[in-house]
Amino acid sequence: MNKKLVLVKRPVGAADASTWSLETNPIPQINEGEILVKQHFISLDPAMRGWMNEGKSYIAPVEIGAVMRAGSVGEVIASKNAKFKVGDYVAGTGGVQQYAVSDGKGFYQVDPQLAPLPMYIGTLGMPGMTAYFGITEVGKIREGETVLVSGAAGAVGSIVGQVAKIKGCKVVGIAGGPEKCKYVVEELGFDACIDYKNENIATRFKEECPKGIDVYFDNVGGEILDVALTRLRMHSRIVICGAISQYNNKTRIKGPSNYLSLLVNRASMTGMVVFDYADRYVEGAKILAGWLAEGKLKSREDIYYGIENFPETYNRLFSGEKMGKLILKVSED
Repeated sequence: MNKKLVLVKRPVGAADASTWSLETNPIPQINEGEILVKQHFISLDPAMRGWMNEGKSYIAPVEIGAVMRAGSVGEVIASKNAKFKVGDYVAGTGGVQQYAVSDGKGFYQVDPQLAPLPMYIGTLGMPGMTAYFGITEVGKIREGETVLVSGAAGAVGSIVGQVAKIKGCKVVGIAGGPEKCKYVVEELGFDACIDYKNENIATRFKEECPKGIDVYFDNVGGEILDVALTRLRMHSRIVICGAISQYNNKTRIKGPSNYLSLLVNRASMTGMVVFDYADRYVEGAKILAGWLAEGKLKSREDIYYGIENFPETYNRLFSGEKMGKLILKVSED
C-alpha cells in the first residue's frame, strides 16, 4: 500500500494538519516509459507554503486533491523506461508519498556510495544548488567583500555562508537563539552571527559590518531585510531567495520602507529561483561535493520519521525547531 499526503484546502495563514489528508491506496502500476520509485526521504522546504497558494508564481500551485509537492530521493523498484533500471537510486520531485510513478523527467540518478541519500535533497540537492548559484551567480561575490546571510543555520543559508568563506569573504550570519548562532560560528566557520531573537539587529549590524555590506542573501524578508537596506555599500547586491517571515501572513505582505537605499548606493535587489539553473545542477553538485570531500564544506541534515508526522515536521520550518536541512523519512524499513 502507498501512503500519501493530499492537499485538501488552501491554508490562510499557517498550514495545519487539516490542510492535508493522509490517504492509503494500492501501490500504483506503471505504464510504458514510466518508473516506480520507492521513496526513502522527502525534503521539507519553506517554499512549500507558497506552492499551496492559488495565483501566479514561478511554479503552478499544488492542485486541491493532488499529492503535496516535495523533493525526494529513493530507489527504482520497477522500470519500463530505458534510462532507468531497477536498483537505481534517484532524486527528483516525487511528492509526499511512499511510492511515486514518473516518466523520468526531473529525476536523475544518485550514488549512495558517494554521499548519504539525504544529502541529495540537501547540500547536493535543491538547497545546495540554491545556495551555490544564488551567492555566486546572483550575488556575484568577490574576495574581500562583506556578506550578510539571514537564516544562517538553515539548509540554504548555512551553505551560502560557507561558500562565501571559501571564496574569501567576511561572512556575518543571522539566526534565532544562542545555540544556532554558536553552531553558525563554531561549526560552520562564519565570522560572526547575530541573534535576532535576543539582540538589537540594527546595533549589531553596525558592530559586525562597520563599513556596510556588499552582499545580503535574504531568506526571511520583513524587518531584517528593511534594516539590512540601511547598511548597503556602493554597488552592493541583495539576493532575494525567500521571505519566511511573511509566508504565513493573513494580511498583506510587508515590504521594505528603506528601498531608496538601493538608489543612493546604486545597488541591486534581485530575485533568485533555483529552477533557472537546472541545466547546471551537475556542475554545482560536482563543486559542492569536491568541497565536502576536502572538508571545506559541512552538511547537516535534521531527519524525522514517519509520513504520518508530516504536518508536525513541516511546521518546524516556521517554528525554528530544526537545524540544517529538514528531512522526513517516509519509507517504513
